[in-house]
Formats: sequence, C-alpha cells, structure tokens
Amino acid sequence: MKTTENVQLEVRDTIAYVSLNRPDKHNGLDEDMMISLIRTARCIKQDKSIRCVILQGNGPSFCAGLDFGYVAKHPFMVPKFFSKFPWSKANTFQRAAHVWRELPVPVIAVVHGNCFGGGMQIILACDYRIAEPSAQLSILEMKWGLIPDMSGMVTLSRLTRVDIAQELTMTGRFFSGQEGAEYGLISKVSATPFVDAEALARVICEKSPDAIAATKFLFKKTWKKDTRMALLWERLTQLRLFAGKNQRIAMYNALNKEKEPKPFMTRGSFKRFSS
Repeated sequence: MKTTENVQLEVRDTIAYVSLNRPDKHNGLDEDMMISLIRTARCIKQDKSIRCVILQGNGPSFCAGLDFGYVAKHPFMVPKFFSKFPWSKANTFQRAAHVWRELPVPVIAVVHGNCFGGGMQIILACDYRIAEPSAQLSILEMKWGLIPDMSGMVTLSRLTRVDIAQELTMTGRFFSGQEGAEYGLISKVSATPFVDAEALARVICEKSPDAIAATKFLFKKTWKKDTRMALLWERLTQLRLFAGKNQRIAMYNALNKEKEPKPFMTRGSFKRFSS
C-alpha cells in the first residue's frame, strides 16, 4: 500500500483504490490533500498494471469541499494555488480535480455523505459516479461568493443541461444523490455504491486495456464536437488499435471461447491515448 497522510493509494488486482483520508474534517481539501491527489494520479498514470481507479472518501463523507478553516490560517494558499505557469493549462485547484479526467484509465467515484464544492468538482471529473440515494450534494461555491473553479465549467457542460447547471451553481442548494441522477450528474444510485463500483471495475478490467484507454480518449476528444472532426478521430483511434497486440488477443479470445482466454498485456500503448 502506498499512502500519504491525507490520500491513500492501494493497488489490488489491477484496480487502484484511492481514499481521501481526513475523516474528522469530512475530507475537506487542504493544501496537502490537493497536492497529494495530483501526485497520486501521476503515480497511477505511471503504473502500467492499473486498469481502473475507484475513488472514495474515508469517514462520514466523500468530501465537504475546500477546508476554509485551513485557508483562513494559511492565507497564501489561495494565491499560490490559483496562479499557474504560462505553459500549463490549469492551476493547482483545477488540476486536483481535472487530473482524474486526464488519466488514461476509467475512474469511478463512490459518493456517500456530503459532497460539496471542490468535492463535487472532483467527482464530476471522474468517468462514473455511483452514489448513495441519500448523499448530500452541492455546488456550494456561491455560499462564499465564488464560482466553481476546479474544472467544474468543463465537466458540468458535458453532463447536464445549461439551465440545471446554472440553477445549481447560482443557488448553491443541496440535493440528494437521487436528484443528482435525475440531473445527469450521478451515473447510478445504490445502497451499496462501493460494491457496485468494484463490480463495474472488474468488468472493465476484463477488457482490452488499450481499447478501454482509447474509448476514454475518444469520448473526451469528440464529445460535442462537429461530425467531421469526430469521424476523423474515430478513424485515427481505431487505426492505432489495429496495430496493437491487445487487439489481436481480444480477437483470439472472442473466436476461441472454448479455450482458456489469453491474458491481455499491460499498458503497452496506453500513452498514445492519455493526452
């Protein structure tokens, strides 16, 4: 198990389990936690054995958002994290959430208890969000006179209607996991979200890791793009898969169901689909 004080990482059977670990603060985001989230995602990206990620929170909540008590005691954190290098497309606040969308492997968020503000933006950057029906969600930045600034403007526009996104952002109101599913912000509600997340992860891990990575890349690249560009990226991505060993293994397994399936290779060509 690889851990930091505030973010834990454990890899079992090609699945990476990432746990936010400030339970006494409802996993409120402080400086160390956000940096640890970015570094953990980087570690996952470099580990070619990992095929899926389950992201969860220890204690009573997934994440209650930015720890404003910590910020009040460390006033230089906000300007430091808000600024960015000229060659980077995101600052530290944005990277702590958006880094999960940029991973070449699927990320499943397990949501329980409170999920507010920055926590909400983190799960929106994941590929799937499985939540307890009673989970309490909120795009809470309006309470502090702010807007979502951890990549929420990117992910909200891909998951729900603009009127719903505006209403939730302008009011900062609380809504349940069940309501979140109705809005398109939650993929599935479940009384046992972790169990369902593991089941989904295992199904994904049985597939070609190259095809899974290519699928995530393709949807990110083409979602809401014009038809001509979407078709172009579809062709280019498929050509890359045709050249890979994992595609041949998948073909062999599909045609020889009565034989012992060949195991897929690890992330041989994942890097081609991680940009």
